Amino acid sequence: MQYVRHIAAQLRSSGAPVERWLSLSQLSESSLEDATLALPLPVLRQLVLDALAVAREPALGLLVGERLVASTHGFVGYAAVSSGTIGEALEVVTRFVGLRTTLFTISLERRRREVRVRFEETEPLGDIRRPVLEAGILSVKNTLDSASMGACRIRQVAFPFEAPEYVALARELLGCELRYGAGWAGFSLPREVMDARLRQADPAAFQEAAQICQRELDKLAANESVAARVRRLLLSRQSGFPSLQVTARLLHMTPRTLHRRLQAERSSFRALLEDVRRTLAVDHLKSARFSVEEVAYRLGYSDPANFRRAFKRWESIPPSVYRARARAADERVQGG
Repeated sequence: MQYVRHIAAQLRSSGAPVERWLSLSQLSESSLEDATLALPLPVLRQLVLDALAVAREPALGLLVGERLVASTHGFVGYAAVSSGTIGEALEVVTRFVGLRTTLFTISLERRRREVRVRFEETEPLGDIRRPVLEAGILSVKNTLDSASMGACRIRQVAFPFEAPEYVALARELLGCELRYGAGWAGFSLPREVMDARLRQADPAAFQEAAQICQRELDKLAANESVAARVRRLLLSRQSGFPSLQVTARLLHMTPRTLHRRLQAERSSFRALLEDVRRTLAVDHLKSARFSVEEVAYRLGYSDPANFRRAFKRWESIPPSVYRARARAADERVQGG
């Protein structure tokens, strides 16, 4: 709800009717003050779509992201700002992002000359992908700016969707080169800046904030089913699904223990992988970003024919037919 409050604040500042916007999802102004209220993804999705419609502002995601500075992220932001180096600040953000949102995970991809800060959707966001990723990326950039006092210059921001009409605004707010239609979401920065010391470094404050964040993360993990943890892990590794053995190690279990605990929850690694592949296949085909062959490859099928058979088993029609129907449905909606 804390981030919904920021959407409400942006709507209010633009003169949009906040109460009417909330009422569309059976919420009220008082709901914004309920810190314990958890919103299912369908409700959040509708809130974002309704906010875009009420505000009549396609760049709403960026405008909300501009509000999300380090202090809005509680102890996660405090730990980042108190970090010793830029690399340590980014490690904090990637490690504890799950305390602030479940919409995406963040990972660091170290390359020879740059480091990519990658955002991966934990569930396909579909028609709210653009505002959510814009807000999330700008928010992390703001946190990094606070930690480095503006000394860390981002090299490029990448978005996995086409350039919007407000590119000039996006370039001004993000302050760097923008790449649209990319195969990933996030930003890159020179590798050498990772070890740059931060002037606001406070080892004692950092340790205290990081410990608080870790305790909260441990509480979340204790209350989450093993199947949910496996599914979230698979969705965060879309560029290459880990095996059962690797997944077990990442979750600090033996493969046998993971298999047994999933069985106790009436699930299995194979069924979860199948479900994730189905979810991602539908999302990729609807978005039309990749060919059927490319979708098959991204989902780990060495032979596209195997993917076609699996998809027909899931949806009862071939992937090419599913894509054509989804495109026709979108055209009907756009045509009014």
